[in-house]
Amino acid sequence: MSFIYIFGAFVVGAYILQVLFGMKQIKHFNQTYQELRRKGKVAIGRRAGKVKAGTIILFAVDEHGKILDARKMQGVTVLAKFHPLPAYIGEDIHYMDKYHPMVRKENKLIQQAMENAREIYLRVELGNYQEEQPLSPFAGAKIQIQLWKHQMQAKMKRSVE
Repeated sequence: MSFIYIFGAFVVGAYILQVLFGMKQIKHFNQTYQELRRKGKVAIGRRAGKVKAGTIILFAVDEHGKILDARKMQGVTVLAKFHPLPAYIGEDIHYMDKYHPMVRKENKLIQQAMENAREIYLRVELGNYQEEQPLSPFAGAKIQIQLWKHQMQAKMKRSVE
């Protein structure tokens, strides 16, 4: 067989494995979320990873802001799973910021995810939370082209003067 066919079969196989493992990870997320949801409200914090590891933090919180259960998922691949964070049980989510002594012991990505969970929880508690939709790649490219256009116009204007 030709190298191209073997390589194509390898790429298709890798893609199918990626989809299957991704579906398994989503199922694991949903199970963990439902488990925490039975305990109380769930504050979700995330720190998307492009090159670095992505991080998701789940806090089950009672009506007073006391953390009933805490879980984290951190990893680069779809093989990452949730792990318990027992040290945070009993803490108040209102104080889970980068200045909290326990949060300062965590790595930077977990700190950012915890702050994100706290911020979203506080905004929902106040009643002014709206989900922010990420830009599509085409919208981002359009904005970048407009920025370059304005920069070029500004340079041309300065060189004429």
